[in-house]
Amino acid sequence: MEKLTPVSWRDFVSRMRELGFEGPFFGGKHPKMKKGNLTVITPNKHESQIGVGFLKRLLRQAGIGEDEWLNK
Repeated sequence: MEKLTPVSWRDFVSRMRELGFEGPFFGGKHPKMKKGNLTVITPNKHESQIGVGFLKRLLRQAGIGEDEWLNK
């Protein structure tokens, strides 16, 4: 089984869009992505990658399982 790896902000947003989320919508302190009534607050765009621990928290907030994230 594959394991989660750090991802760039751009790859994170791209993958979230593939999984049905819209955005990111900017305004306020952090951008948001939406899917129906679900809103996920995403990290600000920066040059470093999103680490595995933070990625897991974002996926949990979005209701996305690790298997779903890894099955591209």
